[in-house]
Formats: sequence, structure tokens, C-alpha cells
Amino acid sequence: MSQTTSLLSKKTIDIIQSTVPVLEQYGEQITKRFYQLLFSKHPELLNIFNHANQQQGRQQKALAASVYAAAKHIDNLEAILPVVKQIAHKHRSLGVKKEHYPIVGQHLLLAIKDVLGDAATDDIIEAWKEAYGVIADVFIQVEAQMYKEAELKAGGWKDFRKFIVQKKVKESAVITSFYLVPEDDGTISDFLPGQYVSVKVNIPGETYTHIRQYSLSDAPGTGYYRISVKREAATEDRPAGIVSNYLHDCVNEGDVLELSAPAGHFTLDMTKETPVVFMSGGVGITPLLSMANTLAAKQPERKVTFIHAAVNGEVHAFDSHLVRLAEEKEALRYYVCYQSPSDTDRRHPHFAKEGYIDLAFIQSVVQHPDADFYFCGPIPFMKTVYQALKEWGVSEEQIHYEFFGPAGDLTK
Repeated sequence: MSQTTSLLSKKTIDIIQSTVPVLEQYGEQITKRFYQLLFSKHPELLNIFNHANQQQGRQQKALAASVYAAAKHIDNLEAILPVVKQIAHKHRSLGVKKEHYPIVGQHLLLAIKDVLGDAATDDIIEAWKEAYGVIADVFIQVEAQMYKEAELKAGGWKDFRKFIVQKKVKESAVITSFYLVPEDDGTISDFLPGQYVSVKVNIPGETYTHIRQYSLSDAPGTGYYRISVKREAATEDRPAGIVSNYLHDCVNEGDVLELSAPAGHFTLDMTKETPVVFMSGGVGITPLLSMANTLAAKQPERKVTFIHAAVNGEVHAFDSHLVRLAEEKEALRYYVCYQSPSDTDRRHPHFAKEGYIDLAFIQSVVQHPDADFYFCGPIPFMKTVYQALKEWGVSEEQIHYEFFGPAGDLTK
């Protein structure tokens, strides 16, 4: 990527870097306007984008952060390569293609001009046009390689493939698992524990298709893919999840779903033998369960601490499975935290804390601060865990996490 940066003139780099303070202040206004312009001119792209993330503003914030990072590091794009790869995984999984990039660039420049007005001089617009072209080429190249790898992998495929719901299992009051096998009876590609698939559905009455990404919740090599979906109920902040409710209420055993090949950067490092700590909140258990099942099968001696937080036992999925793993695997220790436990919950053999996870609790159950920490769950949960680990002095290299949806900032 440093070679691509060298394609930009010093004048262009200087202009882009001069806009960093402006992007920090107006970035979300620009990205909000960008999506308005984009979808008014190209409504067909609503077949790709997550409508709920648009309504909640999460996508706008994520894009604003990405544009800001690109501007800040325009003289050394190597610095944002991990973020590029993370976004590229999502793009490949959704079906973003090379031809979409010029459309995005055109409307991003229009949004910059609309929001900044006369402050967006011809020089600034021209510099951003040039810089966007370079950045877009990086994404296109990375994604092209990912498309190729997904298709050429044993059992792999291009774009979306039809899968039959072999089994539908209720895991808790709010989470249901779907066991998926290919309609064509062919093999399915392997995946890394922690990765996800995109599920594309056409919901009756909806103008556009909906695509959602769900973590694979079992270990690789089973002959099926399993996704475990939380029914997203309506709250004061957001409407009910249209796809999750459709899957729960309308998709049954024998029905067909369209899946992308597995993708994702949040994966378990199987080359290491260091202790591992998994911390999950709610449905954030799904990628970590895939990791735990994989370790139980492939590295049974590797020390694992699994901490799960839930409101109560009614909504706690996969508990009996983890209880059994803890009984069978001496190296795995399992702890349960309930925000509002019932009397029955308090008698759980692995019940360890009422309320919320905090640093004191983590330190009381984690015997190995030199472990690798993997966590996933609601954003407030993830912020608490991240900040607790940083306060404890855990290095960034030991910390691994996954956002469900657009990336956020755990430091604030």
C-alpha cells in the first residue's frame, strides 16, 4: 500500500491532510449526506446495504471513521491495512463489486461539496478525487483476491449459494440455531473459527433483498454450517429486526436460504499454545463458541477460561453444552454472570457473579493475564471489557474482538 501512496503528489497529500480537522468535525454530516445522495440515485444498492444500520446511524459513523483514518494516514496507508482487510471481508461477503466504487466515489465527493459548501475548494475536491481513486484501487485489489480465494477453495463458491435448513433448534427464549447444508449436495468450504456468513433473504412485502451477517456458531469440519440468530425485538431506539424475526417466524426445516462463503478477520489463532480467555455477552457467544468447540477438538490441553454474561438463564443459549465441555475438558473453566438472576439461576453450578462483568471479577477468575482475550457482545459490554483489560495492562496484541455490524470505537 505504501507504493500506492507514492502515486499521489505531495500537493495532494498535503491537501488531504489539511482536511483532517474538518473531517473530524463534519465527517458524520458528510457520510449522512453521502448515503442520502447514493440511495436517491442508485436505490438498487439497497439490496446490499443493511437498512437497519442506516436508520440507526451506525453505518454513517463507521464510514466517517474510515474516511477520517484514510485522510490521517494518506502518506502511509500501510497503517490502515488491518482496517482495509476487515472492511474487505464484509464487502466480499455482501457482494460489493469493482463497479460499485466509482459510484461511491462520485457521491462521496458530492456530499463533501454539499456539506462544506465554499470551503470545499476545487483543489480540495480534486485532491480527494485523486486520493479516493488510489484508496478504492487498494480495496478493489484486496477484495478481488478474497473473491478468488473463496471461489477456488475446496468446496468454495462465488457470490451466493443455496442451502437447505436441515435442522432448526431453539437454544434459548431469544436465540434459535439453523443447521444449513448445501442444496446441491456438494462439499462446503472450511472456515476459521470466528468467521461468519452472509444470509440473503427476499421477504414478502419488502421492495429490496436483505442481507445479514451471522457468525458460524459451531466448529469447522462438521459437514454443515450453523448460525444462531437472536430475535431482535423492538426497543425505544430501534424497530424490530426484520431479518431475525423473519428467520425465527417464517423459515423452517426444509426451507432454502442463500449464503455467501465464510468470511471475517476475527479468528482464533491456532498456531499458539497460550491460554485463552473468551468473554461473551448475549448472542456474542456465537463466534466464541465456534472457537471453544475447535479448541476442545484440536487443542484439548490448551487452557481456556469461558465467561458468559446474560440477563438471566432464560435468554442464555448453549449453557448445557458449555457445562458439558467444562466437565469433559479439564483445561476449560466456565463462569456465568447474570444481570438479573432468578433463584434457579443462582443455583447454576457455574454461576459466578450477579450484575455486570468488571475488572475485579475478570482478575478473580483469570489465572493467566498473559492470555489471549477474545470477546464479543453488545457495544456497552465490549467497551467495559476492553477498558478493563487496558486498565489491567493487557497489550493490544493480546486483545481480539468482533463488532456485530459496522465497527465502532471502544476507547470512548
